[in-house]
Amino acid sequence: MEQSLIRFSHCEKEIFCFSVPEECPSCGEELRGSRLQEAPVSLPSPFTDGHKTSCCLLVAPAHNNLNRDFDGMSDLHTGISNTKGVVYNYTQDGVRRDQSGWERCVSVPLVRPDMFHLLAQWDQYLDRFCNGPMWDPAWHRFHEEKHNCFSFCLHFVNGVLEVEGRSSLSRDDFTRSFILPKMRRVSKYTTLLQHIQKHQYYMVDRQQDAASTS
Repeated sequence: MEQSLIRFSHCEKEIFCFSVPEECPSCGEELRGSRLQEAPVSLPSPFTDGHKTSCCLLVAPAHNNLNRDFDGMSDLHTGISNTKGVVYNYTQDGVRRDQSGWERCVSVPLVRPDMFHLLAQWDQYLDRFCNGPMWDPAWHRFHEEKHNCFSFCLHFVNGVLEVEGRSSLSRDDFTRSFILPKMRRVSKYTTLLQHIQKHQYYMVDRQQDAASTS
């Protein structure tokens, strides 16, 4: 299980670590609750259990990534969750319906909670879409760049938008608006996590951190 990151303030520093130490790693002063400038705050992880989501685009390390980690260099895999947390994803063998394997991924919600009509039809849309010849290996062969897991997700999202009478998204627009902001957060979080695992702490001046996280 992933360790939880916390942040606390002392001697004009923002200090990130796994637990509050007995002494401040910056000034050496003994730390007690009354000496902290504010209560320690737990930093939310950017990762989620894809099988506990519904109606989301999910991004996870590809199956050929042996460590199943977001290291910034390995391939990523995408899928769409139904209302029960089953993850539909396109591979060389066609569409898979995974009930496990997406326990640590990045999720992008695709449906607002108040869109009841769409939520009620989501699973039906997804099943109908997956059964189309476009995703049948006998009709269309998987291509790493032109006909892949991301193509599958984007085509489905645009199909839903069309049903809703809304404009479709290009691959670049969808990536820029939905994927990149999430992946930037993942990159910052994993870099911070790795630094703390190696050095125990990460410190920045309070003013600099406020500017970078605003």
